[in-house]
Amino acid sequence: MATILVVDDELGIRDLLFEILNDEGHQVELAMNAAEARAIRAELQPDLVLLDIWMPDTDGVTLLKEWAGAGLLNMPVIMMSGHATIDTAVQATRIGAMAFLEKPITMQKLLKAVEQGLNRKSTAAPAARTVHSLMPATAVQSVSHDTPLTTATGLTALPALPQALHAVQTFDLNHPLREARDSFEKAYFEYHLAQEGGSMTRVAEKTGLERTHLYRKLKQLGVDLSRGKRGSGAN
Repeated sequence: MATILVVDDELGIRDLLFEILNDEGHQVELAMNAAEARAIRAELQPDLVLLDIWMPDTDGVTLLKEWAGAGLLNMPVIMMSGHATIDTAVQATRIGAMAFLEKPITMQKLLKAVEQGLNRKSTAAPAARTVHSLMPATAVQSVSHDTPLTTATGLTALPALPQALHAVQTFDLNHPLREARDSFEKAYFEYHLAQEGGSMTRVAEKTGLERTHLYRKLKQLGVDLSRGKRGSGAN
């Protein structure tokens, strides 16, 4: 879907954000300090940056100000901190940050902020690259570069993978009930993962399961979590 740069000096935070955002189908790049963040930003030009405020070498606000002064703040930046004051958050917003997340960050707030940031970027620039990642080639040809991904065009042009997946599902009714039920549940979740492009959040909403419980369930059933992402063309 999108390339997201996570900048945080805490290994646990980087790993957690990587797991969550990677499950959503995003390409996640990690930096532990401002120097690594500068290099990754210059090389990959990420679609969105999650930037910690308090870091040992150069703090996040200083890095944000550096990017803004150099004309490099052409992507949404979401600031993160567990100790920042209101004044610091206001300062970062005035420099150009689009949002501020207070640690510990809840999954719901994180995904909502990321979604808003990516939507803002998609409306500010042509969405051709992201459109190609969501639709088959034949569908892309009929979509205008100015068409936002949230329109009906973007939603109805998804590949017809779920139907193909459904066509090959078979269940051996001679198996014990538990095995037969597991086979059905695995096919059920694979169907919805393919239909929702590998998004754990949307699958959780559609199936009525809490996201953490859903993740454990898929692991238990041996569902290939990358299958839906490959089917949708996500990176």
